[in-house]
Amino acid sequence: MTRTLGLIGVPSSMGAFAPGQEKGPMALREADLLGRLSRSGIEVADHGNGGRVRRWRPDRENRRAQNLSAVAEVARETAERVREAREAGHLPLVVGGDCTVELGTVAGLLSSDGSPGERLGLIYYDVHPDLNVPASVGEGALDWMGVAHMLGVEGAAEPLSRLGPRFPLLQDENVLLFSYGPEQATEHERRVIERRKLRGIPVGEVAADPEGAAARALAEMEPRCDRLLVHFDVDTVDFTDLPLSENTGRNEGLPFDAALRALGEVLGSEKLAAVTVTEFNPDHGEEDGSTTWALAKGLAAVLSGSSASGNGTLTVP
Repeated sequence: MTRTLGLIGVPSSMGAFAPGQEKGPMALREADLLGRLSRSGIEVADHGNGGRVRRWRPDRENRRAQNLSAVAEVARETAERVREAREAGHLPLVVGGDCTVELGTVAGLLSSDGSPGERLGLIYYDVHPDLNVPASVGEGALDWMGVAHMLGVEGAAEPLSRLGPRFPLLQDENVLLFSYGPEQATEHERRVIERRKLRGIPVGEVAADPEGAAARALAEMEPRCDRLLVHFDVDTVDFTDLPLSENTGRNEGLPFDAALRALGEVLGSEKLAAVTVTEFNPDHGEEDGSTTWALAKGLAAVLSGSSASGNGTLTVP
């Protein structure tokens, strides 16, 4: 059944390394994301940017999990907004903000009773696996720890890992790391991937065949879930090709066109239940706003199906 796309902005960088991502949702609005979607034939319900903008600040009292209470608060608020969008019959498009907003997207799509049999799948499209925990890295930025908290990895901070209706939020077999860079992973993340036998498709394989890699991701995940979430971190785009992300990794990741081609393919899933876009830092782009406009145009194209193999409709199972 075709549904309206529900746009949910989450202007927060509290889980990040530095400020910037909190400006992403408004920047994309100003680049006419809503209008572009509407003109592409997608009906959009605007759920706004929520409450106040939350800008990163150093947390000297909690150095290993900085701004933990604020990050958890944002995730809980996001979960409620996602739940409301779903109840209205909308397919949530959650635009962050840093990667920790995905915790809220996942929690908001789960049933309130936290049924253990509920099969919610996640394609985590990110050059980083985000499997760190506070004790494994020194920076204290929670935005590269999100997947660890969804899976309840040992050492995860309970205010995040237990914010939803069940623990863990997701099972290992219901997560696929898509376009991740093995060389970008920390030693701790590599151990978690090996120990938990997490599935993944490396960035090099996606670069070589974007549509084919995305099709393999769907073939892997769709039998394992009833509803599918897609998390798209723009740091999977090579910063030299287009400086979109908070992470300034140069000569790593995908060309922008390849990233969109793969994204368009996974968004064609009949089981698609939500999309999250994160880590966009408009301060890193061109001063004339052209970088932001390129992202808005690309997102509208793939969401409408005009640059993918789909039929241009968004469906909710």
